[in-house]
Amino acid sequence: MSLDKILSISGKPGLYKIIAQTRNGFVAESLIDQRKVNVNIHSNVSILSEIAVYTLTEELPLREVLKKVMEKESGNQTSISHKDSKDTLEEYFFEVLPDYDEDRVYASDIKKIIQWYNLLQKHDMLDALEEDKEVIASEEEE
Repeated sequence: MSLDKILSISGKPGLYKIIAQTRNGFVAESLIDQRKVNVNIHSNVSILSEIAVYTLTEELPLREVLKKVMEKESGNQTSISHKDSKDTLEEYFFEVLPDYDEDRVYASDIKKIIQWYNLLQKHDMLDALEEDKEVIASEEEE
């Protein structure tokens, strides 16, 4: 499964994977509790493949940030929780991405990224990071 099928829904915790499309939106399943929800086309959703993190030089796609976390943690759960203190989260994120823009990347953003990584790792979905790379490579060849 690629990051194109994984999304965050504003106002709802965690991540969701798209199960089916409907006339008015789509059906998604929560990675936290496997509950299915109907998502209206007017809902505020973010597809993970379209999210980027501000650095001092560019916007780095979330896929690349999650890969850096995966490298740091050797593919395991993160050594910190998304519920840790703001200072702990920022210190950890600085180790992962030393040039992130501290003025535009908030502690709440770091908290989400840590939680998302842990959810993807828990559900053995980190391979989505590699699949996207293969899709991009095949698109470049065409």
